[in-house]
Amino acid sequence: MANDVMGGRYEAARGNSLSAAELRVAILTSLCLFGFALLAILISLGHGSEIDRHLLLEFRPGGAGGPPFGPDWFREAAAEFTALGGYTILSTVVVLVSITLLTLGKRTAVVFLLGSVVTGSIVSSLAKLVFNRTRPDIVDHLDLTFTSSFPSGHAMVSAFTWLTLAAIAVRFVENEATRIVLFASAIVLSLLIGISRVYLGVHWPSDVLAGWLFGGGWAGVCWLTANRIARTTQRKQELGEGE
Repeated sequence: MANDVMGGRYEAARGNSLSAAELRVAILTSLCLFGFALLAILISLGHGSEIDRHLLLEFRPGGAGGPPFGPDWFREAAAEFTALGGYTILSTVVVLVSITLLTLGKRTAVVFLLGSVVTGSIVSSLAKLVFNRTRPDIVDHLDLTFTSSFPSGHAMVSAFTWLTLAAIAVRFVENEATRIVLFASAIVLSLLIGISRVYLGVHWPSDVLAGWLFGGGWAGVCWLTANRIARTTQRKQELGEGE
């Protein structure tokens, strides 16, 4: 059914609420993508390096050669948070959620989830190739890295993955407070993952900010696209039933 978009009832059934929701998401999406574009231009022109350096060293009270602040268990916690934004964990979660949705008959939700994550991951990899920014070289890296620095893949991919999962989850609940908690949880988790990348010394702060902005923007683009397709499909079905 067209009403079954992304796993639950299609919000057009609620009157004008979808249009208002789409407008809010469109505004936030535009702001995120504009912010990313502006930041990318500034980084490409060589601006912001001093701010990046200053913020990165704020995590190292003993200087560039010292460890980040906090005891050993805190550094281990940062490594565990950063793993939540890696492809191993995210791919596992996406596959398991997709299987669960398929058992519930929510094929449209699976297409939405996989479409958002797969295309977003491709864009993330392409962006790294285009900008080819070097990783921070003023502090020790406390995590392995294999790609260039801008934008942060962990921040970007975790943002659109966890937000997309939240967008699917809210379709199964009616309580507005629960919906807010789900989205807030996705945002907080994405923030912690991004901060952990700077804490571990493998990203400049601007890399992470760019990842958050583009990741949030990409999640918004995919959500808007899915809703538009669902609305069009629903209208065609209604016209067909009326004939």
